[in-house]
Formats: sequence, C-alpha cells, structure tokens
Amino acid sequence: MREEPATTLSEVSDAWLVGRARELNAVGQHSDPAGQRSTIREADNLLAEAQRRGEPRIVAQLLRHCASMRLATPGLVDSADPLLDELLIHSRRHGLDVLQADARALRGRRALLGGSEDIALTEIAHGLAMLDEELVPDRTLGRRSWERLLATALIDIGLVLTQLGVYEMADEVMARAHQRIRESGGPHEIAVHMINRCRMLLGWGLRLERIGQDEEAAARFATASAIAVAVEGPWRESLFPRVSDRPAAEQMPVLGAAHALAQPHAEHIDRLEVLRTLDRAIHPREKIIVAIALSRCLTRADQGERAVQVLSETRAELDADTSEPTLRISLAREYAHLTDLDSADVHEALREYALELETELWTMRQARLSTLVTRLENSRLSHKHDAITRQALQDPLTGLSNRRALDDRLEALLNEPDADPLAVALVDLDGFKGVNDRCSHAEGDDVLRTVAVTLRDTLRTDDFVARYGGDEFVVLLPGATLGAAEAALQRAVEAVDRLPAELIHGVTLSIGVVAMRPQESAAQVLARADAAMYQAKRGGGNRVAALAGGAIPPPDQPAEDHSVWIPPDAL
Repeated sequence: MREEPATTLSEVSDAWLVGRARELNAVGQHSDPAGQRSTIREADNLLAEAQRRGEPRIVAQLLRHCASMRLATPGLVDSADPLLDELLIHSRRHGLDVLQADARALRGRRALLGGSEDIALTEIAHGLAMLDEELVPDRTLGRRSWERLLATALIDIGLVLTQLGVYEMADEVMARAHQRIRESGGPHEIAVHMINRCRMLLGWGLRLERIGQDEEAAARFATASAIAVAVEGPWRESLFPRVSDRPAAEQMPVLGAAHALAQPHAEHIDRLEVLRTLDRAIHPREKIIVAIALSRCLTRADQGERAVQVLSETRAELDADTSEPTLRISLAREYAHLTDLDSADVHEALREYALELETELWTMRQARLSTLVTRLENSRLSHKHDAITRQALQDPLTGLSNRRALDDRLEALLNEPDADPLAVALVDLDGFKGVNDRCSHAEGDDVLRTVAVTLRDTLRTDDFVARYGGDEFVVLLPGATLGAAEAALQRAVEAVDRLPAELIHGVTLSIGVVAMRPQESAAQVLARADAAMYQAKRGGGNRVAALAGGAIPPPDQPAEDHSVWIPPDAL
C-alpha cells in the first residue's frame, strides 16, 4: 500500500482526497490490525487536509470514511464517537441530507457494538425517515457522486437492519440501494453491495431455519450462493485487496460460506478452514457464518468432534461481542444440536423447549419490527413537521432563511444584551440581470442557488445567511468585529469569484458591512448596510465595503473615508 508524503496533500485535488479515502476504507477493513491502524493514520491526514480546505462536502465524506474505519477496528471503536457526532452536526448544518442519514446509520452500528439495540432502532428510524422523501441531487457533487453517496447510506442502513434481524425491511432497503448502484456505481460499489446482500441472505436463512422454515431457508442460501458466483467479475476490478489468481470465494469468508451453506460437503472444508484463519481482521458476523458453514461440512464428513470444536472456539472468541445478536443465537443453536446428550428423551425435551424458545424469540423479533415501524412513522411525522416549520421560514428557491426568519433573528440579536459585537452585511449580485437577459430565468435561479450555497459554506457555523429579496442576501455575524466580518466576507467574495463560469456566468458579489450600534433598530442597521453595499458597487463591484461612520451617505455620493475596500491579495 502506497504512502503519500503529507507535504504533497496540498497539491492534490478534492476528488483525489475522496477517492483515496474510499480506497483506504476498502483496504483497511480487510487488513490485519497493524494495517488497519496504518490506513486510519493516513485517512486522518486526508481529513485534516480536507478540513484545512473547508469544502463541506469533502469534509463530510472524509469524516464518514474515518469513522467507518474505526468502527471496523478492534480497540478503536470508541474513537469513532466524536467523528460521528461531528459528521451529524456538520451534515445538518450544510444541508447534506444523504450524509446526515448515513451518520445516523453509522451511529446505529456503533450502538450495536455497545450492546444497545434500542438506540440502534431509533437511529435507523431517523435515517430511513430522512431518505423517504424525494431528495434533490446535490448538483455541486454531480449526479453520479451523489447517487453513490445515497447508495452507501442505504447500504449502511441495510447492514444495521440485518444485524438487528429485521430482514424483510433490510431487503427492501438493499433493493433501493441496488437501483442507485445500477445507475451510477463502479465495480467496487457493485461488489460491496453484492457481498452485503449475500451476508443478509445467509443471516435470513439461518433465522428461518430456527423456526422450522427449512425450504425458505434453503432458497435464501441458494440465492446467496448464486450471488457469490456473480460477484467474481466486479470483485476483480474492485478496491478490495486480493490475490488476483484466486476466486473471491477463497478470499472473502461470507462468499465461501454461501457455497457451503447452500450445499454442505466435505469439499468446502479446506477452504473454510483457511477463511477462518485469514491474517486480517474478520468481522464477528463473518466468523459466525463461516463457523456454522464449516461445522455442517465437517458433520457431513463424519467429523462431528471437530465440528463441535469449531463452534465452541467461535463462541468463546465472541463471548463479549454484542454486535450480532441474531447470529449469536444461531451459533448457540448450532452448537446445541451437535453436542452429545446421554438420553434420547432429554434430546427430545430440549428440542421441544428450543422450538418454544424460538417461537418466543420470533414474537420478540416481530415486536422489534413493530417498534422500528412505529419509530419510523414518528420520525417521518417529526421530519414533516420540521419541514413545514422550515418552509414557513425558508426561501423555497435557495433553501436559506427568508425575510421573515431574518427579521425574527435580527430582532432577537438586537435585544440580546451580550450580542455586541454584531456585524450586519448586505450582499448584492453584480451582473445578475445580464444572466436572466442572456440565458434564462432558470439559469438565473441556478446562480442564486449556487451563491446561496457558497455563502453558507464559506461563513462560520454561527453566522446567519438569509435571502433578502431578488438577488440580495443579508448576513448576520454575531460576535464579529467589523474587521473580522470584513475578512470573512472577503473570503466569500473570493469563493464566488473562483467558481466555474458555467455555474456563475460571470456574476460577482458587492457586499456592504456595518457594525451594530447601541439602541439601533433593525431598519436602521440594514439601511446602513445597504449604503455600504452601494459603496462597493461604485468601487467596481466584486469587493467588500465597510461603513464605520455615523451618517448614511446618499447612494450617488461617496462616503467620507468610511468605506474600506479589501483587495483580494491583501488577505
């Protein structure tokens, strides 16, 4: 695995950072512990570089990869918590709904690793509710990249549902992921999806066996085996570390187990023995599935003692693990079936007891499903309520706060005794009318949306950005002195100026910024910001003007040394 010197990271593209993180995630989750930690260190360096650049979508994707890698690394699971919290806050702040849903899915996986099924159910309900509505693709990312992120979020949700044993819903979510991957996925995404679906089917089949539905279980195993054959093509072009001249079923435990569970036979024993002892980290779910598959093949080969030994070793190894509650029961059941008993009557009594127990567990599983459905409906209602509330205070075109929300927020800040300092800026688009005239109003709307996203992403979390009307925006910067506000707004001017021509059509920003005065009303502070904006316009646009004096100059007269233009190369 290559190591990139940290000094070269500043020279690579944003796309390279994301692509390298995807590669490290794929490699790290199938490496030995030392390799896992090495890939995490490199991924952390990529995250630091992304945070230095500040592009919200890149930062969110790097946070996701770094957290996911830790969840798969023994001893580092706890260190994923701050990353998951940051991902949730960051994605919510920047309106990255798909990544916010994925953050919920990963938090659900983390909850299961901590033994909390209830929290996992709640997190998954939140994530599913967010992905229920018709999402608008993020044009900044591009359609294909956005589809990949959506497929990844769905797969992560499906994996947690599989761990919880809610297989029917997991199957539905995986089917949605399949549609997205079919349209935009590459070989690696296809391989990952097929492997995860294979894993789900095996767990489902083992669960069906426990309630006596052997034919349905056999059908699931057969489908999983067919997927294990079909995955060979995309596997050879994926990011997974592999030996090129060996089939995937000899390198991925779940694929080898699929063939063995579909048709238990002595011919699978050697391969499964190797898969149990791979020199890399193996997930608990893979360990359990392989152990059960191997025990059945050993039993067919009249090696019952060895079969019991395999199951016993696996149970001991996973004694403290809580991440796979449903598969752990299947492991215990398999062990009980193979353990010698002194009396046939005892065996029959235990069999009947086990059947009663499984029936009760099935009822509990149905209750779990009902709980999930109820929480999902509650999350949907809450999400709709929040959406309605947001719509009342949100500009429908840009997604920013509207004039009503601005008035409420500004009045609240003006009435706060500790709101000083407070900077207020009015932003106007240079050349916007020409876009509507030359192109179309649809193109003009796209420019407004692009500027809105850039303003929101460039400024601080606490800064408030609203659409004031037409092509004007207002920014409130609480806690910012006039000088600090100038510098922050200049970065926004430069960010818009750097946007590709096809997105912005030559539009730039003229910004006027003022500092709030004691006892000043909202109308007064906005009037002064408007006057400062005209100063920026008269200076040629594409700049920031700060009005620090008392009087408001008329629009057609220059301010008396109160307007300060900050040239781009001065910062």
